[in-house]
Amino acid sequence: MLQHPETVARAGRSGISDRVLRFPRVGVVLAAGRSERLGDATGGGSKALVRVGGLALVERGIRSLFAAGVQRVVVVVGYQAGPVAAVVDRVAPGRIRAVYAEEWERGNGASLAAAEPLLVEEELFVLVATDHLFGEGALERLCRAGEGAVLVDATPEPDIWTEGTKVRVVRGRAVAFSKEFEDPSIDCGAFVLPFAVFRAQRRAAARGDLSLAGAVTELAQEAPLAVVPLPEGCWWQDVDTPEDLKRARHLLRRSLIKRSDGPVSRFLNRPLSTRLSMALAPLRLSPDLISFLAFSLAIAGAVMLGAGRGVAGAILVHLASIVDGVDGEVARLQVRASAAGALLDGVLDRLADAALVAGLSVWALAEGAVGPTAVVVLAVVATAGSMLSMATKDRITALALPAAPERTIGYLLGGRDGRLLAIAVAALFGVPVAALLAVSVTASVSLVARVVIARVLAANLSLPSRASDDG
Repeated sequence: MLQHPETVARAGRSGISDRVLRFPRVGVVLAAGRSERLGDATGGGSKALVRVGGLALVERGIRSLFAAGVQRVVVVVGYQAGPVAAVVDRVAPGRIRAVYAEEWERGNGASLAAAEPLLVEEELFVLVATDHLFGEGALERLCRAGEGAVLVDATPEPDIWTEGTKVRVVRGRAVAFSKEFEDPSIDCGAFVLPFAVFRAQRRAAARGDLSLAGAVTELAQEAPLAVVPLPEGCWWQDVDTPEDLKRARHLLRRSLIKRSDGPVSRFLNRPLSTRLSMALAPLRLSPDLISFLAFSLAIAGAVMLGAGRGVAGAILVHLASIVDGVDGEVARLQVRASAAGALLDGVLDRLADAALVAGLSVWALAEGAVGPTAVVVLAVVATAGSMLSMATKDRITALALPAAPERTIGYLLGGRDGRLLAIAVAALFGVPVAALLAVSVTASVSLVARVVIARVLAANLSLPSRASDDG
């Protein structure tokens, strides 16, 4: 519901609390500006409604805050307030409030002031700008600061540094913000702020500075902010121009690649699946629906393999392998990744694996290249190896054991992407027994490697405590 703020007295609030502040419960998204430099993309509309990866920028900001752990979100609107508020109200009814900033044209500090009435019970809140995109993990780390803090890019690229708001850091704390500084670090447009920032904003406005940088600088004079570095390998992007928008879409697509991806996913599947995910993103398809699609393709491939139609089976199996990555990618694009979705995907993958081994076995038996006993043994080993290889990986995670280097293990081709590639290649050449043998060997070797590495890592980590106990 769009609200017009009223002046609210804050009794008993004096400065920044000396005690450790709790994890912020509320996030604030500044979505009031117009951004004329992005006019070609907005068509005169609000920048907050520009879509990246299937989500409007304002919705992406909201979902990113929820993913970081906040309980509710306040969105400050101004230019084209009605359409922006309509999008906001649909994201998570009951957990979001839109508030109108009457003086939004005067600066983003004035927009910040409009959120004050809805934050009177909060000691800390998270603040982001709607035109700033963040990679996974960036906001989570900021929220855990437990005090006033700013997310900082210490090594920005030259063109980004030129446009960015520089951060003056003294003894590890941020004390001032300005585009005119020559300091190397810039802020990423994300802060954890105490309620005292609203008094600081009024002081800055009284001297004619209605920018967010002015308000935060005024606050930092009273209590310098903690500096939270952008996590290694994490990205962020400020979207001010069409070139920025293009770069944001590229970075978002690249972020869908997992660090743990083996060579098959990294070099063969992801280049296709990530582009497919970006193309499907505007349709807002459910990730679960895509999981069922991948499962259906695998089952169809198993039927073709069982019928001895190797080429059709190979094509379907490889398509299933590509689409199998799309469900998770779409979930991350929509900031909707969930444990329930991961569970469904895992169950469907295991069922599909069993069906593919069954299809290969029926084909091998019909071909008669080897005896029935050999086919049965290979089928059992392939099925057990496939199931146990993935189950062991999940078990290691559940037991909080040190994770094996999955990216390295991926070169053994024992992951699901490697298994499906082996099946597809063998099917193309019409050798089902070779596919069963390849799956049996690669899955079993990967299983053994994962268990041995995890045990060695766990043993090494426990050595210091054992030595202490013995002493």
